[in-house]
Amino acid sequence: MAKKKPSSSDLGRRERQIMDAIHQLGEASVSDVRSQIPDPPGYSSVRTMVRLLESKGLLTHRQSGKRYVYRATQSREQASKSALQHLLATFFKGSATDAVAAILDAESVGADELKRIESIVRKARKEGK
Repeated sequence: MAKKKPSSSDLGRRERQIMDAIHQLGEASVSDVRSQIPDPPGYSSVRTMVRLLESKGLLTHRQSGKRYVYRATQSREQASKSALQHLLATFFKGSATDAVAAILDAESVGADELKRIESIVRKARKEGK
């Protein structure tokens, strides 16, 4: 049986930071990653974590001169959907309604954002979602 790739919710803080940096940059060397994360660990520690993420199937690499350049195997959109599903399941018992209510209660939402949310809801109704 094929082993399931871990989701971003299964990763440690540093691993998530590395994945975020690589998603943000599109592709990155270990040095590029270190420049993107706060209070980065040493080069060899980041290199080890990147190789671990690659062994987990979350990254792939290509050689560019003497360095390896890493790229996520999953798009940022796919990763964000996976993270959102985990967030909904963990904190909102799978309820998108409860999640939206929490966001609207916790955040100051401007008129333009509310119009966009209303538009998204209308579109979802039309599509039968």
